[in-house]
Amino acid sequence: MQHLGDPVDGRPSRRERTVRRPEGGVGTNGANLGTRATRTGRQAGREGQATGDLPLPPPSSLAGGVVDGMLIGVLVWAILVLTLLPALEVSMAALFPTLLVCLCGGGVVGPGVQAALRTGRTRRLPVAAAAGPGRHRVVILGGGFGGVSAARRFEQLLPWTPWLDVTLVSQRNFLLFTPMLAEVAAGSVEAGNVGVPLRAACPRTRFRRAEVLGVDPERRVVHLRRGDAMEVLPYDQLVLALGAMPNFRDLPGIAANALTLATLDDARRLRDHVLGRLEQADHEPDPAERRRWLTFVVAGGGFAGTEAVASLFDLVHSVLRYFPRIRPGEPRFVLVHSRERILPELGDRLAGYASGKLVARGIELRLGVTVAGADPGGVSLSDGERIPARTLVWAAGTRPSPVPLGPGNGAVPVDRNLRVRGSRDIWAVGDCARVPDPGRRGAVCPPTAQHATRQGRAVADNVVAVLAGAEPEAFHFRGLGFLVPLGRQSAAAELRGMRFSGLPAWLLWRGVYLWKLPGPQKRLRVLLDWTVELLFPRDIALTTSERHPAPQAVE
Repeated sequence: MQHLGDPVDGRPSRRERTVRRPEGGVGTNGANLGTRATRTGRQAGREGQATGDLPLPPPSSLAGGVVDGMLIGVLVWAILVLTLLPALEVSMAALFPTLLVCLCGGGVVGPGVQAALRTGRTRRLPVAAAAGPGRHRVVILGGGFGGVSAARRFEQLLPWTPWLDVTLVSQRNFLLFTPMLAEVAAGSVEAGNVGVPLRAACPRTRFRRAEVLGVDPERRVVHLRRGDAMEVLPYDQLVLALGAMPNFRDLPGIAANALTLATLDDARRLRDHVLGRLEQADHEPDPAERRRWLTFVVAGGGFAGTEAVASLFDLVHSVLRYFPRIRPGEPRFVLVHSRERILPELGDRLAGYASGKLVARGIELRLGVTVAGADPGGVSLSDGERIPARTLVWAAGTRPSPVPLGPGNGAVPVDRNLRVRGSRDIWAVGDCARVPDPGRRGAVCPPTAQHATRQGRAVADNVVAVLAGAEPEAFHFRGLGFLVPLGRQSAAAELRGMRFSGLPAWLLWRGVYLWKLPGPQKRLRVLLDWTVELLFPRDIALTTSERHPAPQAVE
């Protein structure tokens, strides 16, 4: 999903909330209140560490600021090398000293830039006294952008809300940075570098790796399954952030024969699938069967599909040197889209640029048609055409993950405060929620990472406000823009009305998503992966086992 999103960062900002208690006994001076709230939160943290209720706090942000600054320095150096230095006819001997200067300068200014970016205005929230001897139990279902953003926001508010007990439930124990899945499938980035362990991302949040079976709103419990054991998890406030899943639309043969790109396993499987097709075609004597092995069809011309076909094209042509029997012109790539142009979210100019780039590289566009079905030997289109192929990548839409609240599989309708309609203690964010967009009458927020991240923070603020006796605030966010890579150091970008294309957009795409990766360690690892990709050919080792079906007669 190639959309801009904020980094899901759990480190508290330098300017925190000024708070007041709703009852007497505390002075009205804002500074004294902030000091007392901070002291209360630290005391709660020490008690939690002593009793095992809370893990250790995250490390200092100084090292992260230095690493982030050095990454920015490398990006500045790359821009200089590709643009200004060649125009000034600077010798190659000056490149390394320039790199050292950019690294040192970035490392020095990085912490200050990071602190400035984290400084912002926040609305006031009253701090309520803990109700009785227990804490208010908040349960978050889902470990994606929305759920993790909510958990981290709760952690930021911990000094002011020591009476909160937050639990995050997810089937996987890591936050997946989905915008880089295509990079993993193309072999540009290692799979482990685009996932952050949830226990590290949310160190002060209880974590349960379990499958959600159902929610009982009357009893206020969530039914879970951990392995073979069934559990019941009570809650006072529930946040649904279950995300979305591929929508095959009940088309014949799609679920059985199509590959998706929604998880790390999907990305690994797709990479090995493509390399396996090349291995098979390299020894295939039948010309017709050889064409099937070397034909790759991608359904869906949105951001996911466009990036997928561009990434697969780069992967195949970057490793053809290892397959001497396959000529460069033999692999065939087809992008199928239901509309008259790809990337409908972008303007006509950028969408036309992207189409021209793909066509110039040899990628075929089938516009105005849809995939009607598939089998192991080919893909059928809605206009009656059949494409002989043994690879179909499905990127033609998603649907909300089933929400265990009762009948119905659609998105959960919420009000403008992100609370599920008809409920007082259940909230929903992200792809599983139907969030009204106040900027567009009658429209809903798109299912993007940038919206889910901000919805997660907003729902945490609203939950705390409700528990403290205040009114929740309406969610409002205007999208920042879109970025989509087109392969071979080219991309298209639209940011708040400004349009970029070609190499500048590609550098912007890599810089933005490198910055958005959660954690400096992951950013550095991805940067190293990209550097290795520039210097060495991509790896063709198959990491998963795959049994190829026997060739079938195809009409």
